[in-house]
Amino acid sequence: MADPPGCCSTCATCLLCPYSCQWITAKKEKRKGLRTTKYDCSWFLFLFCVFLFTLVWLYFAIIILNDFHNFNEFIFRQRKLWLDWSLVLLIATAVLISYSSVLLVLALCLQLCGQPLKLHWVHKVLLVLTVLVVAAAFTGLGIKWAEEWKSARISLQATGPFLHIGTVGGMTLLAWPLASFIYRTRSTGLRVFLLLVFWAVMIALYLAPLGITSPCIMEENQLPPKPALVGHRGAPMLAPENTLMSLHKAVECDVQVFETDVMVSADGVPFLMHDEELTRTTNVQAVFPERAALNSTAFNWTDLQQLDAGSWFLERRPFPTVQSLSPGDRKEAAEQRIPSLEQVLEAAKQSNISIMFDLRPENHSDYQNFVNVTLGVILQSGIPLQQVLWLPDGFREDVKQQAPGVQHVYGRKRLENEEPGLHINLPYQDMSSEEIRQYRQDNISVNLYVVNQPWLFSVLWCSGVSSVTTNACQVLKEMKHPIWLLPSSTYFMIWIVVDCVSFLIIIWAFVLMKKCSHRRRPAESETDVLLTKINSLMQE
Repeated sequence: MADPPGCCSTCATCLLCPYSCQWITAKKEKRKGLRTTKYDCSWFLFLFCVFLFTLVWLYFAIIILNDFHNFNEFIFRQRKLWLDWSLVLLIATAVLISYSSVLLVLALCLQLCGQPLKLHWVHKVLLVLTVLVVAAAFTGLGIKWAEEWKSARISLQATGPFLHIGTVGGMTLLAWPLASFIYRTRSTGLRVFLLLVFWAVMIALYLAPLGITSPCIMEENQLPPKPALVGHRGAPMLAPENTLMSLHKAVECDVQVFETDVMVSADGVPFLMHDEELTRTTNVQAVFPERAALNSTAFNWTDLQQLDAGSWFLERRPFPTVQSLSPGDRKEAAEQRIPSLEQVLEAAKQSNISIMFDLRPENHSDYQNFVNVTLGVILQSGIPLQQVLWLPDGFREDVKQQAPGVQHVYGRKRLENEEPGLHINLPYQDMSSEEIRQYRQDNISVNLYVVNQPWLFSVLWCSGVSSVTTNACQVLKEMKHPIWLLPSSTYFMIWIVVDCVSFLIIIWAFVLMKKCSHRRRPAESETDVLLTKINSLMQE
C-alpha cells in the first residue's frame, strides 16, 4: 500500500488524533506499524459511501419539507402529540452529515500529508450506526410515505443542472488526494483500478446533462402565466385553518380560491372542519372531555359554537410563521370560532373569492342528506354559482341537476375522449410536466396540491399548471418569476465550460502530484541511506 513520507509532526498529530485517536511519533521504527493497509483502505471506502448515503438523505430531507405538515398532523392523530418534527429531522440529519463529513475531510487531509488512515474502532461503530439510522429512515419513507419518491423525481427537474455542477466540482476536488494516493502506492493493479473507476465516473458526469430535463430550461418568452393560488384551508400559516380569519388572510394574499372541508352537524348545519375529530383544532377536550373522541358530525351546532378554534394555533405553532404574528393578529386568532358554511359563503361573496370544498366524511351513512343540506345552503346564500367549485364525487349527478351553474372539479385524470373544459384537482406528484403541458393545450384546468416550497412552485409554473393549492400563499404571492429560468443555449454553454474546467484541473492535479512524488523519492532515499549508516556505526 501507500508508503507515507514524513510530515510535519504538529499537523500529523492534529489530523491523527481525531481520526485514529493515536499520537504520531517521529521515530520511523514506530511509524512502521501505522502504515495504511488494505483493511484501512476498505474502511476509508466505507466512510466515503456513508458520506454519500447521508448526503442523499439530506437531499431527501430538504425535499420532503414541502409536505412535512401532513406528517405532523398524522403523528398528532395517532399519538395526540403535536411537535414540529421537521426540526427533529433536520437536526438529526445535520448531525449525521456533519460527522461523516468531518471524518472524510480528515481522511483526505491525512492522505495528502502521507499519513496512515487508521480509523479508530469508535468511529467504525458510529459509522455503522449512521448507516443503520439512515437506512431505517429510507425504509420508513418507502413504507409510510411512498409518494415522496415521486417528489424526489420532480425535485430533480429543479435541481438537476445544479446537482450536476456541484457533483463535478466535488469529484474534481477529489482528484487531488486520489492522485496523491496513486503516486504513492506500490500496487500497479490498484493504480489501474482506481484510475479506471475515477475516469468512468467523470465521463458519466460530463455526459450527464444529456439526460437532464427540466421545464425551466426554456426561453423567457415561452414562460406560461403564473399559476393562480388556492388557499389550502385559507392561509394556515397566518391564521387558524378553516376560519374566517384564515379566509380574510387568504384574500390579502391575492388567493383566487378558498379551499376548505365541510362537515354537517348533528342538527343539519354545514360547518368547516378537516379532521373527523375536533381535538387538533379546538379545545373540545376542555369543554366536552367525555365526548372529545366523537366524530365531528356527532355535535350539534350549539355545542360547536362553544368551542375555541383559534388558541391551539398560538399554543402549538403549527408553522414557524406564527411567531411573527402581530399583537392584533394574535388577538384575532385567539377569538376564532368554528364557522358555518353559510358564514363562509357570505364572506366569499363579499370578497369576490371562489370556494372549493370537500364534503366529509364520505363513508357516512347519511352522506346523501349531507349533500342535499350543503347544496341547500349554497343555493340560499345567493353566491354566484360559478364561484362554487364542487369536489365531492358522491351524488355528483344530483348536484348537476339541482345546481347546474356549480363548477365541478374532479380528483382524477381525464377519461378517454372526454370533452375539454374539465377542472382537475390532483396531488402534485401525480402529474408529469408533459401531462400538464398536454392538458393545457387541451383547455383542461389543472390544480395541484399542496405546493409550499418556491422550488416546486417554479417547476410547476414552468410546466404550465393552471393553479396550485398552498399553505404558503404569502410566500408564493411575492414570486414574480421562477427561481431560475435558463435558455437551452445558455445551459449548454455552462455545461461545456464546467466540464472543460474540471478536466483541466484534474490533469493539473495529476501532473503536480507526479512532480511532488518525484521530488520526494530522492529525499526519502537519502534519508534511508543516512539512517542505515548511523545504525551501522552504532552497532560497531
